[in-house]
Amino acid sequence: MNSRYLSCLALVLTITAVQAQEKLTLAECYRLARENYPVIKKMDLISQTSQFTLENANKRYLPQISFSGQASYQSQTIAFPSALAGALPQISKDQYKIQGEVDQQLYDGGAVHQQNEVTKANTDLQRQNLEVSLYTLNDRVNNIFFSILLVDAQLKQNELQKGNLQTQAQKTQASFNNGVAFQSNVNELQAEVMSTDMATTEYTANRTAYLRMLSLLIGKEVTSSAQLQTPGAISHTGDINRPELKAYDLQKSVYDAQEKQLRSDYLPKFSAFFQGAYGRPTLNIVENQFGAWYITGIRLNWSLGSLYTLGNSKKILNLNRQSADADKATFLLNTKMDLAQQDEQVKKYNDLIQQDEKTIALRESVTKSATAQLENGVITTHEYVQQVNAENLARQNLILHRIQLVQAQYNFNYKSGN
Repeated sequence: MNSRYLSCLALVLTITAVQAQEKLTLAECYRLARENYPVIKKMDLISQTSQFTLENANKRYLPQISFSGQASYQSQTIAFPSALAGALPQISKDQYKIQGEVDQQLYDGGAVHQQNEVTKANTDLQRQNLEVSLYTLNDRVNNIFFSILLVDAQLKQNELQKGNLQTQAQKTQASFNNGVAFQSNVNELQAEVMSTDMATTEYTANRTAYLRMLSLLIGKEVTSSAQLQTPGAISHTGDINRPELKAYDLQKSVYDAQEKQLRSDYLPKFSAFFQGAYGRPTLNIVENQFGAWYITGIRLNWSLGSLYTLGNSKKILNLNRQSADADKATFLLNTKMDLAQQDEQVKKYNDLIQQDEKTIALRESVTKSATAQLENGVITTHEYVQQVNAENLARQNLILHRIQLVQAQYNFNYKSGN
């Protein structure tokens, strides 16, 4: 009783596992390919680099500490009048000084803020360029995914063709056994059956290769038993929402931030400082002794050298913007041309499918007639095989065009960014 129960349980689990076989969708392949692509790791690296750059820039607001030391010998020192020579000590020609300074930025003309804005703009641009790179994966996924779907459809049609030929071969074998057919008739049909087996071998090998490519692309093993779900037909519009367009706009944002940064270069900078030192002589140079001293105050630093190049720098940035606009316009033109071509592809496959369906209806009629004629000895086996192959070719064309239609629709959406 327990053995029967375990056997039934194992059978139920097996059936459930088969029924629950995961169907791989095109959308899931998009997601897995993006997550698996090595370049996705750069997204986090870009964020970390930007964070460290911003932190380093903001640390310019912290007190800046520096140390210096000096030991020197000079050919002469201050000479006092002879009347005071006895009252004042002679200054030594060897002098020593160890100094430390603390400098606190009070106003930098917006240099740190503008530098941070440039960093953020560059970070956004790097991320968007990475998105552009990742977006191209969709095209590769489309090509592999639809190739597998096409092979699957061809395998099914090939099995139907094989079944029809085997049925006719069995009938011809029976006719040969009854003395109303030739062995050559049987051999020709069996040779056609073997041709379908060879086609199956070729289709299977192609499918295995495509599955291996898909597995590497999405980072997940796709076995030979995997079922790829055929995506439904989709509508398309002429709106262009490619990630490249945002990248061009972000590039101009970088130039805008860099132009604002030019202003901070010619503004004055203020800082507070404190200097402490020990050495000989001290600030009181008439005492030729070692001692400590300090100086504190406000420092102004105002360099106007950048004004010489300000005009040309702005012109360069403006030319860079124009270049970005030209690149964007070129990209839009090329994309519109691609979309026009892809739109014609969609229309072409729709027309071909209608023609295929009409052709198949006619070929079915011819094949039925040829089957009856073969059984009655009106036509030869070779003539019958020709009609069967013609119908099979028409069905293969329909399969091909249906898959190509859906692929063309998805390619249109890929090229438009929708």
